[in-house]
Amino acid sequence: MDRNVQRLDVLNGGSAYGVDSQRVLRNTYWLLALSMLPTIGGAWVGLTTGIVAHMAPGMSMILFLVGAYGLMFGINATKNSPTGVFMLLGFTFFMGLMMSRLLGVVLGGYSNGASIVMTAFGGTAGVFFGMATLATVVKRDLSGLTRFLMIGAIIAIVASLINVFVQSTAAMLAISTAVMVIFSIFVMVDIKRVIDGGETNYVMATLSIYLDLYNVFQSLLILLTSLTGDRR
Repeated sequence: MDRNVQRLDVLNGGSAYGVDSQRVLRNTYWLLALSMLPTIGGAWVGLTTGIVAHMAPGMSMILFLVGAYGLMFGINATKNSPTGVFMLLGFTFFMGLMMSRLLGVVLGGYSNGASIVMTAFGGTAGVFFGMATLATVVKRDLSGLTRFLMIGAIIAIVASLINVFVQSTAAMLAISTAVMVIFSIFVMVDIKRVIDGGETNYVMATLSIYLDLYNVFQSLLILLTSLTGDRR
């Protein structure tokens, strides 16, 4: 491929004609790694200021929905320009900020909170590397799984909303387990889609995989806290 076309491919999010799927995957991995920095920064801001923790649950839910979907719309609209990268990094900062409420509960309410967070992070990294490896090994098309995974994710979301009012610990554990399994498989499916050339824009590929890992981490954190947490 001509060098100028390659340069255009990098600048426009990986959607140039004749894009190499391996290059898209490599750029996706780099951007995914970079996205961890604003996520950590957002979580730190949330923990130190308590801005999310002090909100009423209903208000934080509205903020999350408006902010997350608004930023994702912006990412999709600018995915073919450098602005899309900055929009994605802004989105990951926001997601870290919204995660700070759960992190604050774990770190502040449990004597082994820091250990739980690190274990959840390590488990999420393990899921990523394991599923990424499987994605390179599996030869069959996995796109057919997307529909079933989406149905499972929707059911889990509805169940979690119901459980906000029911407050069942058993249901919470079951939902968290289901979410962890569903989005772990989503990691493999989304990476395989890039490998197969089904996703040629690394900004959108990064967004998909980031959301998968975000849900895996959050579910692991809830499970580990419920099963191994030592209250202060």
